[in-house]
Amino acid sequence: MERALERLSWPQVRAAASRPGSTVLWPFGAVEQHGPHLPLGTDALFADRVADAVLARLADDLPIWRLPVSWFGFSPEHAAFPGTCSLPAELLIAQVMTIGAQLAAAGFQRLVLFNAHGGQIALLQVAARQLRAAHPALAVLPCFLWSGPEGIGALLPEPERSDGLHAGLAETSLMLHLQPQWVGPERPCDGQLQPPPPSGWSLEGAVPYAWLTADVSATGVVGDARGASAALGEQLFERLVAGWCQRLESLLASPWPPRGRLRSD
Repeated sequence: MERALERLSWPQVRAAASRPGSTVLWPFGAVEQHGPHLPLGTDALFADRVADAVLARLADDLPIWRLPVSWFGFSPEHAAFPGTCSLPAELLIAQVMTIGAQLAAAGFQRLVLFNAHGGQIALLQVAARQLRAAHPALAVLPCFLWSGPEGIGALLPEPERSDGLHAGLAETSLMLHLQPQWVGPERPCDGQLQPPPPSGWSLEGAVPYAWLTADVSATGVVGDARGASAALGEQLFERLVAGWCQRLESLLASPWPPRGRLRSD
């Protein structure tokens, strides 16, 4: 079954949207620096390739389709590095609202925002909530590529598992597996905080800091890419694809999420 909406005719889209549980997967990336060794389109490539692999594995009769990857995202933290092209927050939200409204009007019942850029997780959560409030019949599920599948962390050693936030071991390895010709020879290790943050504070986590990459890194890397390998990248890719297949299969087999329980009397 063809799952790319842009390849369907409008009668085919109408038929797709009318199926019970009809779901659209919308991949999100970014055009932003990824150190001296990875391309600007790293996040977009990851979202696109994982989405394609997941949909190829799902049973043909499942009611799920995809939009083209959204390349430009919200990346002001990387603005000090040439090539980063960031949308204003309000423009990314408007994009989600506009396209989401049209999917809702077409009759689709669920929209999964499949995001691979960590810097716009919170923003897409806001956009999802606003879209849902404006179109209550459309369930909106903002997801982060690296947070869904089980077992990803087990493949990464500490401190990289906790502190490898950008263009480090995981992303470099995944790119070596997916597109090795796009990976430069450097394997930077940068972004280690000296001195470390005071107790209870961190770049990410329960009490995060609105950091800019240039605050902590001269190369654009926040992590350690020195141990990166295509073999690790293959393992990461398989965990990502298998994990998201499992999550989407369970979603498509259920009426989740709940909607419209407010009593009218």
